[in-house]
Amino acid sequence: MSLPARLSEGYRAFIETRLPLERSRYERLAASGQRPDVMVIGCCDSRVSPEAIFDTHPGEIFVLRNVANLVPPYNPTGLTHGVSAALEFAVQILKVGHIVVMGHTHCGGIRAFVEHRDRPNKGDFIDDWMSLIAPAADGIGAPRDTGDGDYLGRLERASIVATLGNLMTFPDIRGRVNAGELKLLGAYFDVGSGSLALYDERTGTFAPAAELSLQ
Repeated sequence: MSLPARLSEGYRAFIETRLPLERSRYERLAASGQRPDVMVIGCCDSRVSPEAIFDTHPGEIFVLRNVANLVPPYNPTGLTHGVSAALEFAVQILKVGHIVVMGHTHCGGIRAFVEHRDRPNKGDFIDDWMSLIAPAADGIGAPRDTGDGDYLGRLERASIVATLGNLMTFPDIRGRVNAGELKLLGAYFDVGSGSLALYDERTGTFAPAAELSLQ
């Protein structure tokens, strides 16, 4: 049994270069546990790695990734809810001070929702998951015309805002936000340019990250 070649090469580089520089950090994290202040909810798209985008060290951010960076509304049914469990751990145990929902351009999940919405032959999992985008899609309406090239971009951004709303349906999150102990932020990453925009709830728009702050 062996790792794919690219992973073997990467692990070798980690052992030879990064681990020696980070050894004391890993030892400290192993001994005392993690205490990240920030949770990032991102897409599992291979082009959008929060650790790379924010140049973080081990232990600095708690990352949850899924298709299209979605969060279902609070619904404690007793079934398995991986996203909700991660949120509960981050908020109740780690007591993070920020939750960042980071969407991105060229999102395959958003495109799949648009192209396959209401298809008769649904998949076992993906269609139900992507139905979480429906409220955002209904909110922005249909494409303006057949040449509406920015429709997917508008939906990507609207879905981020809708997910921020879903986060507020969780009692623990809502309570901490209202108490000033937790901040929710929406971020939109441009895969092609590397630029990052943050959601400004005062204007209802996304502005370059340099113009806004996490603080």
